[in-house]
Amino acid sequence: MARQKEDRKHGLLFERSYNDKLLVHAGQLQRWYDYLADNPRRLLMKREHPDLFRVQRGLTVGALSFSAIGNCFLLQRPVLMQVQCSRRLTDEEIQSKVDDFLKAASQGAVLVSPSISPGEKAVMRAAFDRGFPLILLQENGFTDLAKPGGKRMEACAEGRLLILAPWQHHNERIVIRRDQCLSLNDMARQICEKPDYQA
Repeated sequence: MARQKEDRKHGLLFERSYNDKLLVHAGQLQRWYDYLADNPRRLLMKREHPDLFRVQRGLTVGALSFSAIGNCFLLQRPVLMQVQCSRRLTDEEIQSKVDDFLKAASQGAVLVSPSISPGEKAVMRAAFDRGFPLILLQENGFTDLAKPGGKRMEACAEGRLLILAPWQHHNERIVIRRDQCLSLNDMARQICEKPDYQA
């Protein structure tokens, strides 16, 4: 006897691709409550700006190819500026870099970086907090249903963030390798040289 198709209208407890987690750290339950309470707002942002939240595959910039989420038109801005800082910088030198890059961003530059070293992180965080447009490169790629989390989602909805990933997605938590850091910084440099891009 052939099995009848399962009735999904009644008795279905979870959506397809449901993700459950064990909560083991203090504060996790409240973060999940906050996440669930914020779901309708995030859904509205995705519906209002679908192109900014859809994973784009095969975005080419010069000879480079990326997966992307966010505002690809940032690649067409007149001034793209690479943020690359030595790990040897002192706190004072990092603050000087932050000041210099924020000045450039206030004059229209789009900052581009994988945000790896403490100096790069400080610059990109300060620019992000002030609402300047950014292009962020990351080691881990995107799943088909990926979306930025937290404040990055708001930045995407506002059109001021583009996240680029040159490599495939992986589920493992790994420490980024030195050769990957060097590659990402070189990609940031190439992007800032203003080659043509194609979506």
